[in-house]
Amino acid sequence: MSRDLPARRPRALAWQRRRRALAEFWVEFRANRAGVVGLGALLAIGLIALGAPLLIDTDELSVTRATGPILDPPSLSYPLGTDDAGRSVLDLVIWGARVSLTVGFLATLVSVTVGSLVGIVAGHFGGWVANVLMRVTDWFIVVPMLVLAIALAAVLSRSTLTIVIAIGLTAWPPTARVVRAQTLAVEARPYIERARALGAGHVHIMTRHVLPNVMPLVLAQTTLLVASAIIAESTLAFLGLGDPTVVSWGGIIQDARGAGAVSAGLWWYVLPPGIAIAAVALSFTLCGRALERVLNPRLRER
Repeated sequence: MSRDLPARRPRALAWQRRRRALAEFWVEFRANRAGVVGLGALLAIGLIALGAPLLIDTDELSVTRATGPILDPPSLSYPLGTDDAGRSVLDLVIWGARVSLTVGFLATLVSVTVGSLVGIVAGHFGGWVANVLMRVTDWFIVVPMLVLAIALAAVLSRSTLTIVIAIGLTAWPPTARVVRAQTLAVEARPYIERARALGAGHVHIMTRHVLPNVMPLVLAQTTLLVASAIIAESTLAFLGLGDPTVVSWGGIIQDARGAGAVSAGLWWYVLPPGIAIAAVALSFTLCGRALERVLNPRLRER
C-alpha cells in the first residue's frame, strides 16, 4: 500500500488540476452569453437529431410510401406542410439534421487532423519541409474550397462518405496555418531546448510538448470549421452531388428547387431547411467565438 501512494499522488494531483481547470473554463465560458445561447441551441438540435428515429416513422420518409397530400401548406396535421411527394417537411428537416450534423463533424475531424499534422510538422522541422508543406497549403488556399470539393465529389461515387472526404481534404489549410504559427511560438520556449538537451526526439517533442499546447487553439478552430462544413455539405447536396438516397438539409432545398417551390411561392418547402442550416451554423460560430475568447488570454483581457 505504501509503495502505491507515491505513484497515485501525482495522478491525483494531475486530476485535481484538470478538474480545477475545467471548472475555471466553465466559469469563463458561462460569462459569455452568446456562447451559452449557442451551446444550448446545439444541445437541443443534437437531442432532436438523436431522437429522430423515435419521433419519425421511416416509412413516411420514403417517396413511394408517403401518404400525405402533395405540396400542402402548413396545418395541424403537417406543421411545416408537405413536399411534392406528400412527405412532412418537418419530418424531413428533423431527419436531415442527423446527416448534416454527422457530415459536419466527420468532415471537420478529417480537416482538423490533416491541418494539425501539417502545421505541427511544418513548425517543428522548418527548413525545406516547412517550405514544401506551406506551398501546398498556399495552393489549397488559392483554389476555392468549394471548387475543389465539387471536383472531388464529381469524380468519386455519390455517397455521404464522398462528401466527408471532399470537404475534409479541402478545408484543412486555415487550421494548418494557425497550428504552425502556434507551434513556432511553443518551439521558442526554454523548456523545449531543455527537452532537446535531455535527448528528447522529434516525436516526443511534437506529441508531449507541442500538441498539448496547440490543442486549445485546435478546439476553438474545430467549432468554427463545423459550421463551414455543414454549409459546404448543404451546398454540395443542393448541387446534386450528395447521396440521393439520404435525407439532408441541402438535399431538401435541392428537391424544392426541382419542384419549382421558389417560383410557385411554396415557402414552407424552402425556408425550414434553410433556417435550420443558418441556425446550426450560427450556433457553432457563437460557441467557437466564445471558446476563442476563453482560451486566448489576450481576448479574455479585453
